[in-house]
Amino acid sequence: MFEPLTWALVALSLAATVFALVLAGLDRRINWWLLGLIGVVEVALVAQLVVGIVQLAGTERDVSGPFFIGYLIGALLVLPIGALWALADSSRWGAGALAIACVVIPVVELRLHTLWVA
Repeated sequence: MFEPLTWALVALSLAATVFALVLAGLDRRINWWLLGLIGVVEVALVAQLVVGIVQLAGTERDVSGPFFIGYLIGALLVLPIGALWALADSSRWGAGALAIACVVIPVVELRLHTLWVA
């Protein structure tokens, strides 16, 4: 896998987590800046999906293809679901739900990294 993209995704999603937690702590709804950051993370996840599938097809490594692709697709779905939940909830808990969705991304990225290098 392309490691700089993986670590960039971890950093961006952790930044989005902190941003969402600050909004939740201030009892505010999510804003366009946070949604923009989520959009950047989502575009990077799409790029990772494409790169991951291409690299999986061309590798001789012993990587479980269904698990690997499942993690790539799952990571792609988490943030839109969290953002929809956050937009639907007008309290601080909407930002909290989005923060939880953002925390899932580094966990999935680290699992993808582990699958790839093992």
